[in-house]
Formats: sequence, C-alpha cells, structure tokens
Amino acid sequence: MSNTNNTSQSQNSQKAHNSQESHSDDKRGKAEESRPAPIEVLRQARAQLAELTGLVPESVTSFEQTEDGWVLEVEVLELARVPDTMSLMASYQIDLDQEARLTGYRRVHRYERGRSDARRPGGR
Repeated sequence: MSNTNNTSQSQNSQKAHNSQESHSDDKRGKAEESRPAPIEVLRQARAQLAELTGLVPESVTSFEQTEDGWVLEVEVLELARVPDTMSLMASYQIDLDQEARLTGYRRVHRYERGRSDARRPGGR
C-alpha cells in the first residue's frame, strides 16, 4: 500500500512540475510575442530620435538586439551645405529597451557627407 501512495505522490509531483514548466513557457512565449518586430523597432527608434533632436535619420547603419533591448546606429544630416557633399553628417548610437522605448542616445561620429569614414576598415 505504501508503494501505491508513493507512486500517487510521485505522479502528483510530476503533474505539478509539468504545470509549472508549462506556465513558465507560456510567460516566455507571451513575452516574445509582445516584443516588437525588428522593423517596428527601427521605425520607433527613428521617430523618437527625430522627435527629441529635430534631426531626421537618413539611414540605419547598425542594428543589434541585446539582453536589455536594442542598440542602433543611425546617420543624420546635421547641417546642410552647398554643395551637398560638404553637408555635415553624424552617426548616433540609440539605445532602446525591450519594448522599443528610447532609453538613451549619443553622437558617436561627425563627418562631411563627401568624405569616406576613416573609422571603418576600407573607408566604408
């Protein structure tokens, strides 16, 4: 009889464990579902930077998902000049949380549009 009780307790314990794992998987699945798609992250990052700085991002040159959210690098036109190749451009690093809310930004590089980027190998 004792063996039957142990088997029953073991089965109940296993059911409880499976239920907890299932609940944990559901939470992870919902968290991943609520995380915005990469294209939405790009849109929100560009819009938020433009709203804060008044500068319109021209291109996204780097995009990375991190443990804390997202990190992007975007290029913006800071000062228009004639000819256009003399316009001042800047690269900004943008940090976003997991819901694509901007948590910080900083200018990492400033250059004339017509010049190659000496920071990167091959001038790219």
